[in-house]
Amino acid sequence: MAQGWYELKVAKDGQFMFNLKAANSQVILTSELYKTRAAAENGIASVQKNGADPAAYEIRVAKNDKPYFVLKAKNHQEIGRSQYYSSEAIAKKGIASVSRNAATSVIKDKTTE
Repeated sequence: MAQGWYELKVAKDGQFMFNLKAANSQVILTSELYKTRAAAENGIASVQKNGADPAAYEIRVAKNDKPYFVLKAKNHQEIGRSQYYSSEAIAKKGIASVSRNAATSVIKDKTTE
């Protein structure tokens, strides 16, 4: 079965961030911004560790009434968030995709592009 990967990159403001992508190249989780590469790599490790735990996910509703989810570490700090979805049922499918792909060890370094 094809697996997803992490894409580590530099944001426009020079900080680091990552996306978890599914095997079809869709972004399924986006991290916060980190001041250092090491901190972003720690964020990836946290997703790898916490991604399979159903209790680590929280579905929320944005101001535009679109559901999305966040993945939280054991200390309740947000590790990443999803895109907006058209329904809670589809957001739950997004959670299932992150759960399936979170443990991947594939990290594509885009920080020099």
